[in-house]
Amino acid sequence: MSRTLLSGNEAIARGAWESGARVGAGYPGTPSTETLEAFVKMPDVYAEWAPNEKVALEVVAGASLAGARSLATMKHVGLNVAADPLFTLAYTGVGAGLVILVADDPGMHSSQNEQDSRNYAAFARVPMLEPSDSSEALDFTRRAFELSEQFDTPVLVRSTTRLSHSKGLVEVGERQRLPESPAYESRFAKWVMLPVNAKARRTELDRRLEALAGLSDSTDINRVELRDSSIGVISSGVVYQYVREALPEASTLKIGMSFPLPVAKVREFAASVDNLFVVEEADDYLARGVRALGVQLADPSSPLPIAGELSPGIIRAAFGVAGVPERAAVEGLPPRPPLMCPGCPHRPVFRALRRARAVVSGDIGCYTLGALPPLSAMDTCVCMGASVSMAHGIELAGGTGSRPVVAVIGDSTFAHSGITGLAGTAYNAGTGTIVVLDNRITAMTGHQGNPVNGKTLAGQNGAALDLEALARALGVARVRTVDPQDLTAIESAIREETAADELSVIIAKAPCALLVRDFSEPFAVDDELCTACGACIKLGCPAIAKGEGGKAQIDVSVCVGCGQCPQVCTFDAIVRTGPACDLGDA
Repeated sequence: MSRTLLSGNEAIARGAWESGARVGAGYPGTPSTETLEAFVKMPDVYAEWAPNEKVALEVVAGASLAGARSLATMKHVGLNVAADPLFTLAYTGVGAGLVILVADDPGMHSSQNEQDSRNYAAFARVPMLEPSDSSEALDFTRRAFELSEQFDTPVLVRSTTRLSHSKGLVEVGERQRLPESPAYESRFAKWVMLPVNAKARRTELDRRLEALAGLSDSTDINRVELRDSSIGVISSGVVYQYVREALPEASTLKIGMSFPLPVAKVREFAASVDNLFVVEEADDYLARGVRALGVQLADPSSPLPIAGELSPGIIRAAFGVAGVPERAAVEGLPPRPPLMCPGCPHRPVFRALRRARAVVSGDIGCYTLGALPPLSAMDTCVCMGASVSMAHGIELAGGTGSRPVVAVIGDSTFAHSGITGLAGTAYNAGTGTIVVLDNRITAMTGHQGNPVNGKTLAGQNGAALDLEALARALGVARVRTVDPQDLTAIESAIREETAADELSVIIAKAPCALLVRDFSEPFAVDDELCTACGACIKLGCPAIAKGEGGKAQIDVSVCVGCGQCPQVCTFDAIVRTGPACDLGDA
């Protein structure tokens, strides 16, 4: 054994590898993404990005059936997508061990909602483990594979943003040598969920849960720590670490298996302390479970927030405990909203949509920033793939007057869940315009490959999805590809396609600015020609700001020379830097 510094995501990947897992599949989503990226680098494994989380879970279910320990990874909203196979896999059980990492995002740092995946464990009736640090992340992942095979069930491992991305010292071990899988045999009653088989498997699921409940009470994953008996706190996951820091003298019941709950341990712990509290974030999952046992809970002197992340400072304040104050935000600094990168090919699309007064049905990705000023050109953002289907619904309602309806969706998101929406719109003779923002990468989560660019998780070249051919195969007659960096071309395309009385698809194809290495010299502003009209400012490029007299200034250390801003300047005031520019050090 040796010790090394690992993030929670890296530790989960290491735990899967040490458990002998051979197959991994997932869809990139913060805060889970780095897990599969770490796993694929390990020897004797195969890992892939799937088009979406449902496909990922089905891939690892097949691998499990055929005898390979397997890992699926996703963020909390991804578990919604994978819920369909999950609920039935709870009935079928597994072949070799099957573990699902679900990474929640309390505080919504990079998510559209703040759901608590512990509820999914209870809903699907599968066990869930909640590590509180990197060391436990590795250990609990190993235990999850053992539990999966011991109890013939998928096992959920829940992380949160702070655990996934913080690092801690971990004792790493060797890869487990597993016995060879027996030859594959068909098992009709176990794997074919016709009603006649599903009824029998439901009875088996109930028996399994009874056994898991007994384990939850006996395992050291759920641990009572007696200190000051005047106060007892029940918590789980990384919140346990906050409680220990904020209330070091309090007795604690550390919940590591949050489903099934350890009923006897909860009652025993409640009887051993004078005042019992539950401290948790995002939802009252534990509190509901404890109260359902008839156990009375006390309230802290000030209520804990019902939404967002907790911290030691927040917990100390709620319990009226003096301590190091939370670091206050620096006052007097201007707000810094997120912006698209300099040179982002999505920016001209949203400028054109704003000028077209379009009602824009949006989606999940970097381009969601098109909803913010100064572009302000997105009306909805609900979930992956919703833009296409919602645009169809907006058209059906017919309440936008003369304003055209346009859906925008990224290339990876289109492959994830936009294809079915386009198929449905075409099948039902819908109209409107779909703009696929094809920047050749899954940019928001860290530049992962996807089916549109054909780059696999292992860095190999796979089949690249032909978006034009696909759109036509789905029944769309009007399909065109445009370079969005050409502002005139993208404006013309949007104007022409939104005027057509039939469904159309525009593929706005240009690489993410962070992938481009051959932009020319940056631009600068000629003060003598600039009239302070503000046209370039309205692009929302981080390299452009207002200077003296409202005139534009370009920060050449930020500008990538993409050429968007000179296309909007009608006074030729934006020029290339360099020897022929004659703007000195500008």
